[in-house]
Amino acid sequence: MSVGNSIVRSAPAGQAPRVKVPRRAVHGVLLLDKPLGLSSNDALMKVKRLYRAEKAGHTGTLDPLATGLLPLCFGAATKFSQTGLDADKTYRATLKLGITTATGDAEGEVLQRAEVNVTRAQFEAACAAFTGDIAQVPPMHSALKHDGKPLYAYARAGIEIERDARPVTIHRIDITALQHQGLTNGTEDAWTIDVRCSKGTYIRTLAEDIGRTLGCGAHLVALRRIASGTLTLEGAQTLEALAAMTEAERDAQLHDADSLIADWPVVRLDDEGAGRFLSGVRRRLPLPDAPHVRVYGPQEKAFLGSGHITAGELISNRLLSPVEVQGLLAPIRETNEVITT
Repeated sequence: MSVGNSIVRSAPAGQAPRVKVPRRAVHGVLLLDKPLGLSSNDALMKVKRLYRAEKAGHTGTLDPLATGLLPLCFGAATKFSQTGLDADKTYRATLKLGITTATGDAEGEVLQRAEVNVTRAQFEAACAAFTGDIAQVPPMHSALKHDGKPLYAYARAGIEIERDARPVTIHRIDITALQHQGLTNGTEDAWTIDVRCSKGTYIRTLAEDIGRTLGCGAHLVALRRIASGTLTLEGAQTLEALAAMTEAERDAQLHDADSLIADWPVVRLDDEGAGRFLSGVRRRLPLPDAPHVRVYGPQEKAFLGSGHITAGELISNRLLSPVEVQGLLAPIRETNEVITT
């Protein structure tokens, strides 16, 4: 039996019938404002189900204890998710000085308390010590794997694994707020900072390192991602807002499939050139060398994929299929594939 766009399957007596919803070919990028307490993958699955999308992915894990910008890719946009993974990120983090915890955040057991007497100049100097190219040791409470198991699994079992420091870049740290939360004894000053950094940077570790440098310890009490590459929280949608929208309203929230590479130079080809590009054929163009370019056909929205220009030749990198190209030019279509709700 079918009801609207759904297919209702019979179920054993006493059980609710299973409803299968047809999937659609959806293309684009959604800016999600991820809530506290939800993993990135769980957030992705909820949004994928709302959109009834065939294919979806995200551009980098945001911890359950963090909120903020999580760009989600659909259809053709998933081919460029690695660009989002590699992009610099900007976080707004609140550090509480004077308290060290086992996990480096507010959920961990308190290990040590210390008196805090830190001036703004001292805090700025500590931040400056961790600005630029640095070596950072990943925290035990992280999803990094050791012998196939995430480090947090060892940490929960009380096992410490030796970790090598990894190179990361912290481009800048800006102080945005200061709260004196322990006015009676001056032991719990909370500082809020904006951090622009390379992929793989652990803000929790940065908080601990700053506290260690100041001699009083610190841990992370709040974390919000406010930018990823050129994408920001402006226009980002919450799960609640998306769920309250009609399907047409949700579709209107999607950014173009090329949003993740919007800052790359553009190459536009005629019909013949577009066909040859999609076939992987190199083409000579009177253009300067470029490591990354966006390539389009003659129509405004005819995004074909990405490439690079070397010695006057346009060489393809990531190509959309002809079906995907047509999908960008046509309304979202439904398929016979189904998902179970």
